[in-house]
Amino acid sequence: MNAVAAAVDIDARLRVVDWGAITGELDAYGCAMLDALLSPQECRALAGLYPHDALFRSRVVMGRHGFGRGEYKYFSYPLPDAVASLRDTVYPRLVPIANRWNAAMGSEVRYPDTHAAFLQRCHAAGQSRPTPLLLQYGAGDYNCLYQDLYGEHVFPLQVAVLLSEPVRDFSGGEFVLTEQRPRMQSRVDVLPWRQGDAVIFAVHQRPVPGTRGSYRVNLRHGVSRVRSGHRHTLGIIFHDAA
Repeated sequence: MNAVAAAVDIDARLRVVDWGAITGELDAYGCAMLDALLSPQECRALAGLYPHDALFRSRVVMGRHGFGRGEYKYFSYPLPDAVASLRDTVYPRLVPIANRWNAAMGSEVRYPDTHAAFLQRCHAAGQSRPTPLLLQYGAGDYNCLYQDLYGEHVFPLQVAVLLSEPVRDFSGGEFVLTEQRPRMQSRVDVLPWRQGDAVIFAVHQRPVPGTRGSYRVNLRHGVSRVRSGHRHTLGIIFHDAA
């Protein structure tokens, strides 16, 4: 699949998504599901890239840094066609949500319509390292709660795509999202997803309406312990790293 075909194919799938419903879920919960965004064949092809070190700029073993257990690799530029197309075609659909969230939270930051323009902003500020990544977990592995913050410029939403099939390929390994509101206990969301499903979720903060206007809540995401098998996930982060 060449770059043009990949972009057209993914864009066609996104055009039939009910973005009104997605927006409502993101506003209410800070996350939303895109069912069957990738085919099983595409998932297997992406997961199969993991051993090819030439495609990646770095490998992180979580246990060495206290992040959990498991590992992940950040892609190098140029990104694989499917990864670049996901980044470029999902981004503009999220820009109106991101700009509205920032306005509600009192931030003056606004995001350009295209991902290329946003990357120019990142790169001008010294954030030039690509952040899309593949994550690999085996039995006993997990990912502690965290946030993907890599520099001054942060796009407030990101996407993860499950490349493995629950039950068949692995057990456990649920995607977990926590939300901490001021003076309240944390709320936890565990998302049920299948191979090829994607979850859109808040990177750091989102606005919640209150009696005196909107206030910020803090979100973190992670992965529960994988009990058996192997789990691969594709992460699409829209800002680059310093």
